[in-house]
Amino acid sequence: MEEDIIIANNEQKLESLYTDAKQIIESARINAVRSVDFCRVQMYWHLGQRIFEEEQQGKERADYGAYLTRTLANRLEPEFGTGFGVRQLERARQFYRTYPIASTVRSQLNWSQYKLLISISDPDKREYYELESVNNAWTAREQRQGERSCHGTNNYRRTNEFAN
Repeated sequence: MEEDIIIANNEQKLESLYTDAKQIIESARINAVRSVDFCRVQMYWHLGQRIFEEEQQGKERADYGAYLTRTLANRLEPEFGTGFGVRQLERARQFYRTYPIASTVRSQLNWSQYKLLISISDPDKREYYELESVNNAWTAREQRQGERSCHGTNNYRRTNEFAN
């Protein structure tokens, strides 16, 4: 009888240990993914900054920016893959132009979410979706659905009327 109690108690402790270990592992995995995602966001921000700064040195020629991006993509893409093609480099430049202060880039958002945000031309609307994404821990898909659902309604407008 006493031995059964000891065994049951040990099994409970083992189950508790297993549950804790599982939670630690899952939490570390999630944090690792977030860390990698934010490093990717920072990489694109820095690429955009560097491209923009280089363009400004040759600003007297309107075609210089397109030439620069195309030439850089032709060299980077074979070595690093499609994430460094013309379109992505143009997005990186736009990302830097939209968020010129590095500290305003939020670690909670990934590159897919920022690509959606920089496609919104209205700064107030962009900020609204940025905050909604962070506050509601939206994925890129949920962010896209939130934007789509508000296109047919006045949610964004109503929310901002209360703020003004």
